[in-house]
Amino acid sequence: MTSTRSFVRRAILVASAVTAALVLAACGNGNSDGSGSAAQTSAAATAESTAGAHNGQDLSFAQGMIPHHQQAIQMAKTAATQASSAEVKDLASRIEKAQAPEIETMSGWLESWGEDVPSSMPGMDHSGHSGSSDTPGMMSAKDMDELMKASGTDFDEMFLTMMVGHHEGAVEMATAEKGKGQYGPAKKMAEDIITAQNAEIEEMDKLLGKS
Repeated sequence: MTSTRSFVRRAILVASAVTAALVLAACGNGNSDGSGSAAQTSAAATAESTAGAHNGQDLSFAQGMIPHHQQAIQMAKTAATQASSAEVKDLASRIEKAQAPEIETMSGWLESWGEDVPSSMPGMDHSGHSGSSDTPGMMSAKDMDELMKASGTDFDEMFLTMMVGHHEGAVEMATAEKGKGQYGPAKKMAEDIITAQNAEIEEMDKLLGKS
């Protein structure tokens, strides 16, 4: 009987040892796989970080172009009711439709970077944000007041003249971003702005009889 019990105990010990070894092996494999997953996650995070890398120029571009676009949209909305020319109204509508989505996109960049999104709406107080005087092409409070009071052909000429200057400022900002920026999507948007707004400047110059 004693011999039988000893044999049973040895069998149990052996089984336990085998089980423990299997568990340890499984843990080892799990750690190996886990390390692989961690490495993959780290590599993905690095790739994402690289893709989203930005510099001070990108930040300046987004934070400056948002209020710049907002003022252009406010001017465009005014044209819808105060312009006399169908061509001016059509141009204003296209400006609004092009720039509103860009504001949303740039706001998304700033949020993802943990940066402040400009909240002022140039045109509501007619003066733009506090840094408007340093932003190329931005209209002053006096400019916006005069535009709001104008109508008919006087409005058309004033709107076109102001918007040409406004667009030239945007092109200047976009050119700086294209040359000095780091964030790919911002540089691409800058290139699109340069192309689109230069074309609109040419169109407005023709409406003004300059070419």
